[in-house]
Amino acid sequence: MQTVLKKELVIDNSHSFSLSDLPFKTGEKVIVFVMSEMDMTERLNKWRTLFKETQALPEIQGITEANIDAEIEAYRADL
Repeated sequence: MQTVLKKELVIDNSHSFSLSDLPFKTGEKVIVFVMSEMDMTERLNKWRTLFKETQALPEIQGITEANIDAEIEAYRADL
């Protein structure tokens, strides 16, 4: 299982940060993503808008749960 760690902090005048007490082994290679909360909120809002717009399309209105289930099963059968 992959360990995912989320740390939130406010950048001070030094424009730097330090992470400590991490749950990883010495020498273990990790990937660090740094993202502004504002960017994340803006991106989330864009996704929500896209989902609402997509769900409002007339051609989408006729799709049922049964249609979705059948498409998922067909996809899985081709794997």
